[in-house]
Amino acid sequence: MNEFDYENKLGDYYTNVREEMLGFLPADAKTILDVGCGQGSFALVAKRRNSAEVWGIELMEDEARLAKPILDKVFVGPCEDHIEKLPENYFDTIFFNDVLEHLVDPYMVLRTIKSKLTPKGVIISSIPNMRYHSVLSKLIFQKDFEYAEHGVMDKTHLRFFTKKSIQRMYEDAGFRVIEHVGINKSRSLKPLLYNIPFLFNALDMYYPQYATMATPDH
Repeated sequence: MNEFDYENKLGDYYTNVREEMLGFLPADAKTILDVGCGQGSFALVAKRRNSAEVWGIELMEDEARLAKPILDKVFVGPCEDHIEKLPENYFDTIFFNDVLEHLVDPYMVLRTIKSKLTPKGVIISSIPNMRYHSVLSKLIFQKDFEYAEHGVMDKTHLRFFTKKSIQRMYEDAGFRVIEHVGINKSRSLKPLLYNIPFLFNALDMYYPQYATMATPDH
């Protein structure tokens, strides 16, 4: 991963509270890990909402420095470097908000971090959808696979997923998927038009991301 690319992220990349993901937070989660916590904005809301102990892992040192005073513990650097330092059977919830697609081997990360969950613990993630209508239409009609500064085709993404492949990744890593839904639905009419020849069997094109909740399949 090139950290220079992450240093040039603009807007709310490191401060977004992600209200749509907070909706998946279990009400009884008291120990939470936010992988890719940025400045801690999302994790702080989760901490206050659940009166929870919240840890973070953040790649960028400047962002992690801002998260440290407001979270209970923050590790700085690639998450792969810190998983073994986490206590076993400790976290009720682990968040990966738009993180897994940035990793060289998200499959290994999920398998490794699984033991850090409590017996009823869950992993919650948001992952971009490669079949989102604007991406798919450009690939099919313009024959182009073009990276961008943000969004599904963010140039810092190393892995690309669909609704089906996200679920398969979790299951192959030894998880049982509890919830798997599209989020941030497009308001464009284009997905509706694209669905006509598919007899409305391609509704996943409406969603730029999928939110997934999974628990170890004991």
